[in-house]
Amino acid sequence: MATTSTTGSTLLQPLSNAVQLPIDQVNFVVCQLFALLAAIWFRTYLRSSKTSSFIRHVVATLLGLYLALFCFGWYALHFLVQSGVSYCIMIIIGVENMHKYCFVFALGYLTVCQITRVYIFDYGQYSADFSGPMMIITQKITSLAYEIHDGMFRKDEDLTPSQRGLAVRRMPSLLEYLSYNCNFMGILAGPLCSYKDYITFIEGRSHHMIQSSENGKEEIQCERTEPSPNIAVIQKLLVCGLSLLFHLTISNTLPVEYNIDEHFQATASWPTKVTYLYVSLLAARPKYYFAWTLADAINNAAGFGFRGYDKNGAARWDLISNLRIQQIEMSTSFKMFLDNWNIQTALWLKRVCYQRATFSPTIQTFILSAIWHGVYPGYYLTFLTGVLMTLAARAMRNNFRHYFIKPPQLKLFYDVGTWIVTQIAISYTVVPFVLLSVKPSFMFYSSWYYCLHIVGLLVLLFLPVKKTQRGKKTHENVQLSQSKKFDGKENSLGQNNFSTTNNVCNQNQEVASRHSSLKQ
Repeated sequence: MATTSTTGSTLLQPLSNAVQLPIDQVNFVVCQLFALLAAIWFRTYLRSSKTSSFIRHVVATLLGLYLALFCFGWYALHFLVQSGVSYCIMIIIGVENMHKYCFVFALGYLTVCQITRVYIFDYGQYSADFSGPMMIITQKITSLAYEIHDGMFRKDEDLTPSQRGLAVRRMPSLLEYLSYNCNFMGILAGPLCSYKDYITFIEGRSHHMIQSSENGKEEIQCERTEPSPNIAVIQKLLVCGLSLLFHLTISNTLPVEYNIDEHFQATASWPTKVTYLYVSLLAARPKYYFAWTLADAINNAAGFGFRGYDKNGAARWDLISNLRIQQIEMSTSFKMFLDNWNIQTALWLKRVCYQRATFSPTIQTFILSAIWHGVYPGYYLTFLTGVLMTLAARAMRNNFRHYFIKPPQLKLFYDVGTWIVTQIAISYTVVPFVLLSVKPSFMFYSSWYYCLHIVGLLVLLFLPVKKTQRGKKTHENVQLSQSKKFDGKENSLGQNNFSTTNNVCNQNQEVASRHSSLKQ
């Protein structure tokens, strides 16, 4: 296993042999640890108050490209090709239609690379392949294209508060564009961030806060010293260590593939099957916790990710956090799970697809998510099942939840019941995502007699479905109000749960309201 070939550097092959892990994975982890040290150096010696934005852009870009070359060798050229061609499209096509062309090209180029990697090189291998960083770059390219289109072509009154807050009002320079796409903090594992947030960080304006009074009408400009991310970074590194330890010691003993083992299927009772399904998928998550939390810590160590101060004056470093583990494990609905898992990708899907779709936004969003993830058939089975589960869960919630709000004992019973159902449904849905291929995926679903598929279809057939209110200007406000109600009522099993989507949109709404009040 440790002798797996790589397109990147083989300098760490002895370490790979010693720890019995593929060289690609060793390269990835070592490069991320190097990026963490580089981030500390970047924040200490290239502080925005002492260093020009030009130098910070150049250093961040060159370090990012070096890490990409070390991990992926000449395949890293794909990052420059995808970014370079997309930038040319932005310049040549113009702001009216460039978002469409950039979207088609970036997603198409990613798909071609994924097809090449999967069906020509290493089908079924979960090594640190070059298409992973390309997925993040694709998000950045398409997000920026839409933000430029919103800021330089569309009228302000046609934008939602979120779109207005993220809109880019001038074309980025080539250096700014490459720095945004290929900086060392996010080139290997992301997460996605908005272009405006990144430029604000590079220019050193992220710690200048504007605080609103409780009624939202009074504005107070607060300039504070740059907050230290040290505590946040240490906390996240501890989570990384625990996640990695869990993955190396426990995850391998509970393979998801055992769910389709013939002997297990023939001899295990249904309670055992359900329990193992949940436990095996629970054990599969720590590797994602490790990678995403480490990526978040790297950005924080460089000084990026500061969201502002909470009501107690404490600094918050969750601007680009990609998951909230407690809320994931305590999810009492499909929506709650998705709101807290791969948060920045969920925001990207919302901004470039869901909010802009003219029909069936949920279905279009799941299809885009499947295409973006890759070309393994299991991905499509998971996301098609996810559409069914999401719609069925929404129908169940709309029809029954109001009967269980009071008294508190009944609400607790409802929360426990929905937690069990949600965890089983999530596990059932994502098995093909792990198994990848068609045959083992259908083997699993057939062993369960497609029971949750059948239940989901029956729910949609026999329960009335309330149509979501949609409108060009009011759509996001409707979603925000629904999400706030959801967060306030559904989280008796998990404290301090809040949706990043809602927080980002709420911040943008506050910015918009401040602008309007200043104009008056």
